[in-house]
Amino acid sequence: MKSRRLALIAGACVGLVGPQALAGPAKDDSIGPVLFYHQPAKEWVEALPIGNGRLGGMVFGGVPAERIQLNEDTFWSGGPYDPINDEALQYLPKVRQLILEGRYKEAQDLADQKLMGRPRHLQAYQPLGDLRFVMDGHGQPTDYRRELDLDRAVVRVRYRIGETTFTREVFSSAPDQVIVVRLTADGPAKLSFTATLDSKQPFVSRPSPSRGLLMNGRWRGDLTNPEDHLKLSENLHARWYGDGLAFAVQVSADADGGRAEVDEKGLRVVDASSVTLRLAAATGFRGRDPEAACAEALRATRSYEELLARHVADHRSLFRRVRLDLGSGDRDPLPTDERLAAVRAGAVDPGLAATYFQYGRYLLIASSRPGTQPANLQGLWNDDVSPAWGSKYTININTEMNYWPAEVANLAECHEPLFDLVEELREPGRRTAPAHYGARGFVAHHNTDLWRATTPVDGARWGLWPMGAAWLSTHLFEHYAFGGDVAFLRKAYPVLKEASEFLLDFLVEDEQGRLVTSPSHSPENAFLDEKGNEGVLCVGATMDFGIIRELFGDCVRAGEVLGEDAEFRARLQRALDRLPPYQVGKHGQLQEWLKDFDEAEPGHRHISQLFALHPGHSITLRGTPELAKAARVSLDRRLANGGGGTGWSRAWIVNHFARLGDGEKAHENLTTLLAKSTLPNLFDNHPPFQIDGNFGGTAGIAEMLLQSHAGELDLLPALPRAWPDGSVTGLRARGGFEVDLAWKGGVLERAVVRSTRGGRAQVRYGGRTTALEARAGAAITLDGTLGMR
Repeated sequence: MKSRRLALIAGACVGLVGPQALAGPAKDDSIGPVLFYHQPAKEWVEALPIGNGRLGGMVFGGVPAERIQLNEDTFWSGGPYDPINDEALQYLPKVRQLILEGRYKEAQDLADQKLMGRPRHLQAYQPLGDLRFVMDGHGQPTDYRRELDLDRAVVRVRYRIGETTFTREVFSSAPDQVIVVRLTADGPAKLSFTATLDSKQPFVSRPSPSRGLLMNGRWRGDLTNPEDHLKLSENLHARWYGDGLAFAVQVSADADGGRAEVDEKGLRVVDASSVTLRLAAATGFRGRDPEAACAEALRATRSYEELLARHVADHRSLFRRVRLDLGSGDRDPLPTDERLAAVRAGAVDPGLAATYFQYGRYLLIASSRPGTQPANLQGLWNDDVSPAWGSKYTININTEMNYWPAEVANLAECHEPLFDLVEELREPGRRTAPAHYGARGFVAHHNTDLWRATTPVDGARWGLWPMGAAWLSTHLFEHYAFGGDVAFLRKAYPVLKEASEFLLDFLVEDEQGRLVTSPSHSPENAFLDEKGNEGVLCVGATMDFGIIRELFGDCVRAGEVLGEDAEFRARLQRALDRLPPYQVGKHGQLQEWLKDFDEAEPGHRHISQLFALHPGHSITLRGTPELAKAARVSLDRRLANGGGGTGWSRAWIVNHFARLGDGEKAHENLTTLLAKSTLPNLFDNHPPFQIDGNFGGTAGIAEMLLQSHAGELDLLPALPRAWPDGSVTGLRARGGFEVDLAWKGGVLERAVVRSTRGGRAQVRYGGRTTALEARAGAAITLDGTLGMR
């Protein structure tokens, strides 16, 4: 075991799950990690995900029947709409007055009636369809293995029927914008199968000119109505703009040996030694012709070897930037589901944690690429026409959590779709701000969708939270803080300014002359007032002030860098000076509300009052020790009352403890995330599946190893005893730095700090600090005492 481990540390990214596939990695230089299983997926949450940011699939690996469930990131219900409520503004003063008088229930009831968007519910992300195979004579396989190679971004299924080994490889290519399926037979038997396309939406399927299949369809609202399943035998090229999005899926086939035939029943392949299928898909979003888009994607003719090489090179250009070793355990030979079961039974498996970290990076690469839609509540993958919470963009925590690993885990390009979302929210948000609040700037509430709605939705208890645009906008400055791209900051500054302008107008003066938010609420939580009555809407939830401090501070710093808007910066600073301070309550906790209310649900999943600790920066372990102590009390109280019951909530707790420098509690909660909130394919189980827990957990592991939010590079700030030996390369830090670390026996052995743009850094490890100054491109190596090597 020792020699194997040393080789992995010297060579590459570890966290490998078991041996390589049946015939080994052989023809490629894949270095893992790998998820693998000895059986096909029985349920969707056991299937293995592929994606190129836009086009996703879930591979079941079935024998003799295979299913690849398909998604395209612009396939949503509904169409463009404007949910502005023109009467909202006239009732805003009355709601504020009721809150001020402590008539919280009346305020909520009036807000429900008068302040919500119309319609008050958003649209939902939709499944596109399925590619299915039925294999001839494959009833009793042996030597079965199903795997997802994270380093190659390829799902492989391999099994034996008699003397023949059958292999399927499936991937979603970003360079070629297709899903590729390669089926091969190595032995005396040949490939014979039937492939079909189908959908839960109204559709028709027919032969296509490319020796394949073409499926046309559209979204319709009521799929329980048989009349909605239209006969589309004529006018197959029609576009249904305004009546649900049109979609098309096209498959082309290239068989070696044997023959391929297509008819109304599907694609029939007989006696082939190998077959390569390419699948393209598109919707009518923004006037696109989906069938023409599919034909364009399939126009290029490349061999399977070329398709695979282009795909792997593209994926590795992102994935291989970070390599992580948390120690190889003796459970490496076990399948992933069995390793997960062992963790549930109490096993310690650092290698599985490393795999989980890299899986989160894989999922972000697969679900968020420049030019695509951002990752939604389920990333890119959804099989339900009525998905939980619409599989929307929930921007009071979940969407932001999806992007916590983007910068630190060296996937900055994958952050770009979120920036596009923020930009696209500006125009509708500029309409909502004056109509609902009489304010300038732009606003968004707790949810949005493909059509970029910005009004409060669902109900006042959840939706009357006008901080969404503000929180999202802080991601733009974080991108600048990590990379130092002034040209990007110049483009981002108007967004920061507009989001700040809304809040300046939204803030009201209280009886003490402070600037407060109203109506406000601490996302999705309720309080008990002085009489023991439950309330939701209030004046000044603590999270609001954390977000405002973050956004206004970002806007001030951006203006300073750009040399712009001195008067506006001064206005922001005056507003910051008038915000209420963070307060310590009667339990020693960081108060969740301006008044020292108790929670109606003390173990609530949201921990919004700790925003300033993470992902914010205004409460830090050494800068504000008393507030950090109060934040710890709040966190302990949540956990003592059953907090962290959802996957994303548990992931946030990991990040909180990492920021508090408590590696043992961070690791304990990471283990709980794996044991209680992780599905067999390592998807986060909210429940049901919701991808933010994966991304939050990945970010939490990074926070345990490197932090840079407090003006210094803090090395191994929350390293747990369970990871005594390890290494990581390629983590990013604010200030334009990349950091490699190696440790042994729980002690730092070596750190390499690379500067991408030149500058100074204060480096901390344990109780020591040292100052570094590096030119652009320089690498400085430090030992465990922070002495230079």
